[in-house]
Amino acid sequence: MSNTAKIRRQGGATVFSIPPALLKMLGADVGTELTLVVDKGALVATPLKPRRRYTLAELLQGADEMEALNRQAADWESGAPVGNEVL
Repeated sequence: MSNTAKIRRQGGATVFSIPPALLKMLGADVGTELTLVVDKGALVATPLKPRRRYTLAELLQGADEMEALNRQAADWESGAPVGNEVL
């Protein structure tokens, strides 16, 4: 598929529009980050892989261990000195 686009100034940047059909062919959408490379005089745009989205369960994995560590750390703060700690 061949298409033309005109480079224009928008604010302090230079921009051009990508037709929806080409975006679809790239597997891209508004907000997709692209890697831009010049190869033999041609501009090659490659979509970056989207960052992985984690589930809430994955994000909370290990939270029980952290709770235990936090309780242990609180005990250290409230306990009596056992050596030559500087207060």
